[in-house]
Amino acid sequence: MIVDAHAHFLPKDYPEDAPECFPHMDPIEGSDGLLLVFGQTRFPAKRVFFEAERRIEAQDASGVGAEVVSPMPPLLKYDLPPADGLSLAQHVNDFAATMSSYDPDRLIGLGMVPMQDPDAAATELQAIADRGLAGVEIASNILGKSIGDPAFLPFFQEAERLGLAIFVHAMPSPTDRLPTSAMGTYVVGIEGMYSAASLILGGTAAACPDLRVSFSHAAGGFAMALPRANYFWSGSWNEEPPNPERAVMPDDGPSPLEYARRFYYDSMVFDRRTIRYLVDLLGADRLLVGSDFPAMLREEPIARTLRSLELPDDQWQDIASRNAYRWLGREVAASSA
Repeated sequence: MIVDAHAHFLPKDYPEDAPECFPHMDPIEGSDGLLLVFGQTRFPAKRVFFEAERRIEAQDASGVGAEVVSPMPPLLKYDLPPADGLSLAQHVNDFAATMSSYDPDRLIGLGMVPMQDPDAAATELQAIADRGLAGVEIASNILGKSIGDPAFLPFFQEAERLGLAIFVHAMPSPTDRLPTSAMGTYVVGIEGMYSAASLILGGTAAACPDLRVSFSHAAGGFAMALPRANYFWSGSWNEEPPNPERAVMPDDGPSPLEYARRFYYDSMVFDRRTIRYLVDLLGADRLLVGSDFPAMLREEPIARTLRSLELPDDQWQDIASRNAYRWLGREVAASSA
């Protein structure tokens, strides 16, 4: 069995009396899809984005046993007024719950919260749990502010208390150091690294040892930076015993790698050599299958690159499905045990 832990949905419509700042879905001439119009975003959405029956058909066609479906990232628009952001989140969460109810074993829903108001975001987590959703998706930065900022710690503590999973989706942030064409490529990779590192450096990982967090696209360049961070912590290469005389930033807590091995990472990194490195550094028990479907086409069959590594069966079973259920805090499905 394969669980696709990185897939997206869009609500089919929005309330007629919604604020002007809300998204809307417009017909597309000559298509049965709809156009998402939200701020500067114009995104044509096929019906598989919002029709549960089509999602199950697409799963069957690709060999997927279940999907973790999260809001399409443009919906994570934190520059809305807080009250409108909360109203939008509640509408999206209602849709997520409805879509998941079509087949709860195969459509596992995540919601969203207005992170521009950390208190409201933390409060809304109870409603997400009450809807039966497995967790929440957040962006890798909140209006340019790191998710590891102390302002967001109560939110993460509440998610930990409720046992909700967190999915951190890399999102572009304003920069004048790279051209606009890099927003979806290099900047997303940088953002993933920033978000994961900030949870360690900002103290969230230490304060929330049972928090279950997954990062899209393996947290970008994070894994490549970890050995250097570990050297500064320990003064040693290759995770050999610490050498205090060489350590630049020693402390008596867990190492950066130990913290990093508490997180989960989807393995949608487009190259088997990168996946091999992630397995070697972080462990096969940390990786998930991800596709970004239907915003991006899946490999056919699903996880083709992962399969090509010919991992030992136990490692493959972990990555294919068991890790996803552990991240979600749910019992491993019998078909994947």
